[in-house]
Amino acid sequence: MGNSLKAILAFVPSNKCQKYLLEDLEEMPVDKMVDLSGRQMRRLPLHICSFRELVKLYLSDNNLNHLPPELEQLQNLQILALDFNNFKALPLVVCTLKQLCILYLGNNKLCSLPLELRLLQNLKTLWIESNCLQYLPEVVCELSLLKTLHAGSNALRTLPAQLQCLQELRTIWLSGNLLSEFPPVLLDMPFLEVIDVDRNSIQFFPSLAHLPGLKLVIYDHNPCRNAPKVAKGVRRVGRWSEETPEPRKRSGAVIDITLDEKPLLPPAAKTESE
Repeated sequence: MGNSLKAILAFVPSNKCQKYLLEDLEEMPVDKMVDLSGRQMRRLPLHICSFRELVKLYLSDNNLNHLPPELEQLQNLQILALDFNNFKALPLVVCTLKQLCILYLGNNKLCSLPLELRLLQNLKTLWIESNCLQYLPEVVCELSLLKTLHAGSNALRTLPAQLQCLQELRTIWLSGNLLSEFPPVLLDMPFLEVIDVDRNSIQFFPSLAHLPGLKLVIYDHNPCRNAPKVAKGVRRVGRWSEETPEPRKRSGAVIDITLDEKPLLPPAAKTESE
């Protein structure tokens, strides 16, 4: 179906047109997944909400700015992709989907997140990159099982101290924000494995050598005067990263530390394994 025709039909609320957008998707797929990405939709076809056993719903790259209350019927939903839409606020019905593990909200127009987000206590991956956030909503700090947080390309200047309560958090992406200093709260999070502060305004990096779980730190494109010190085996990506993190002396000779681990790359595409 051509994109121009999809765009026209997206405005028409008739059941026939909505069925055409769904391409005759009348029964729930065997794999319990529906992908309606890139359909130029301005409203979610209500028929989808009748698939009560649905586990994965991809609505990326549409023109959605609201969701119907009937979405609450999808209580088995674990993955919901709402990125690349026109949401100025997260529809509260999303916060009723308590089995959600992965939620993609990137590339919208969000300035905040509702307090009701705390109801998603099974959430492990949250992508809120490329929005209009000037601060990280503190409600994120109440998602106790969160393992991956992607908040890059916003306007964050600092992080809340409550973030250290997320003891399951392993990966945090903060590239493309307005950080003028390395967020102090991250120094109190020894369980972090990946820290990305690329493309900020950080001028000085404190030592990260005391973080036992750290595997990768990305600090490139900052006006920094130093590279962050890291422990043996930690990969650095940024200025002076080719230098030895912590040279060790033995019998008066300096022995270079080799990095055996391959670097973990920043997120370029969504994966269900996150």
